[in-house]
Amino acid sequence: MSRAQRLLDLLQILRRHRRPVTGKAIAEELGVSLRTLYRDIATLQAQGARIEGEPGVGYLLRPGFLLPPLMFSEEEIEALVLGSRWVADRTDDLLGAAARDALAKIAAVLPEELREDLDATTLLIGPGPPAVEAAIDLAAIRQAIREERKLEIAYRDVEDAETRRTVWPFALGFFDRVRILVAWCELRDGFRHFRADRILSITATDRRYPRRRQALLKDWREDMRRQKEAGRAANTPG
Repeated sequence: MSRAQRLLDLLQILRRHRRPVTGKAIAEELGVSLRTLYRDIATLQAQGARIEGEPGVGYLLRPGFLLPPLMFSEEEIEALVLGSRWVADRTDDLLGAAARDALAKIAAVLPEELREDLDATTLLIGPGPPAVEAAIDLAAIRQAIREERKLEIAYRDVEDAETRRTVWPFALGFFDRVRILVAWCELRDGFRHFRADRILSITATDRRYPRRRQALLKDWREDMRRQKEAGRAANTPG
């Protein structure tokens, strides 16, 4: 591995961590000695990278530093193109346009040989069943998630019963045929999943919900894990 590639890999490792990561862990992932790692960190700091920390404590990269031009491996380029094509084909118009624009911005700053790889990738998204159209605006849901604000929704469940609910939206799942809003439901006092095509209306509010969406997402995942384990235990022969 060239030193330039190693420096890029070091930056990528640091970008993946929002909390300080030890020099030992970074050196092991890069396959270099601690002495080499410290020298590489000093090089990046001299080039303007805001890497904070010290030996024995850990290192953290503050936002705002790029090493132009952007460099990607062949697999990373294929992943970017494939993911963008899926979003463009299987989500709503706004997200699809955003995916195409993002890919164009990446292409604009790639070296010429990598830009050719971007244009020439042959990984394709196969045809799938048409998604069930939602009557509501998914962009409004995404905005409420970003701003951590409550939504008032009218919902029709699988038995055609209609209810009005106040929910704390924190995630939106995209499946081949349906879109699922994941939220804390004040009516049910718990996490609930709402199919977007069964949401009859939404009203955005200016009321922030009392917890951060990251905390809600973490608790929801833990709740899903417990339910999965409980289901396995129930199906285990006694």
